[in-house]
Amino acid sequence: MAVLGLAATPGQLGLLAALTSGAALLVGLAAGDFVDHTARRPILIAMDLVRAAILIVLPIAAWLGLLSMLQVYAAAMMVAAASALFDIADHAYLPGLVGKPRVTDANAKLSVTESLAEMAGPGVAGILFQWLTAPIAVIVNAATYLLSALLLAQIRAPEPPPEAGVKRRGWVDGAATGALTSWGEPRVRVLLIMTATGGLFGGFFSALYIAFVLRSLGLSPVLLGLGIATGGFGALVGALMAQPMARRLGVGPAICVAGILSALGTLIVLLAPAANPVGGMACLVVSQLLGDAFGVVPLILATSLRQVVLPTSVLGRVGATFRVAGGGTAVVGALVGGVLGGVVGMRQALLIAIGGLMIGPVWGLLSPLRRVREMPTG
Repeated sequence: MAVLGLAATPGQLGLLAALTSGAALLVGLAAGDFVDHTARRPILIAMDLVRAAILIVLPIAAWLGLLSMLQVYAAAMMVAAASALFDIADHAYLPGLVGKPRVTDANAKLSVTESLAEMAGPGVAGILFQWLTAPIAVIVNAATYLLSALLLAQIRAPEPPPEAGVKRRGWVDGAATGALTSWGEPRVRVLLIMTATGGLFGGFFSALYIAFVLRSLGLSPVLLGLGIATGGFGALVGALMAQPMARRLGVGPAICVAGILSALGTLIVLLAPAANPVGGMACLVVSQLLGDAFGVVPLILATSLRQVVLPTSVLGRVGATFRVAGGGTAVVGALVGGVLGGVVGMRQALLIAIGGLMIGPVWGLLSPLRRVREMPTG
């Protein structure tokens, strides 16, 4: 909506990405203690309903001729905040639902599901944006959140009760507990540093990527959607190869090596010739396939490692800490990336972002994480 409907500048896109990450940062600071002392499934359902209600406002404003970047900023912030709370609750909910010995397998299956959705969703989105306009696409997006809430409501497995005698101690104590717990476990500490560096340079990337593909490469929204959809196939492959890769290389090395390969795969899109739709589409497809395939592997393994080595009672606060680390640095990265894209050009700014995305995995290879060969049992 920002790029096509409101002709947003690189600076505005950077601000949009920064506000989105900033909302996640604020929720991360406040939500951990709340999630650890509250039933998680009702939070998931409520956040789906909130996101649907927020998104439906945008097409109404567009049809009334009132849509502005200010409204897009506000909607993006609120949806990001609800998504952050959803993800923190989801991270804490899964181990109690399936049991810690099955966490890695469960995360891999969830990633397969998301990959299948990515194979269809962006292609449909591109068609909706180009043929039926952005408001229709946003209405469909809102409807998916309603469907998600309906499916979550069907879960009947009871949640494990909170620890007896443990009371909420406020968001400040929750934030401190999550940070100290994450930093105090050497393997999780490395994952936290990798999350922060990934957020910083990922903020660079996310602020400019869509505008680069649509403007610099001259691809249509349909081609962009189809290109991203091929990334869903790559993510599906990555979800299936995460556990075999961990068995062959070891869990820690697999996280780091896959992170480096993901960044190198993403680099291919910058090799695309300008104003050449065939060459641009070919580079976009290969970049999405490789970047998503190897990008999913560290996501599955790192999330599972956190969930099994830390007590379930602190997973909400630790998840919030990781949200803050990634969201806070992403705010800085998006703002700097938006400005830098306007100064040196989007292609050059994206090149800096991709180089930065390799810093975290390289750091991981030099850390105690490289000695984690097998997934702990709890």
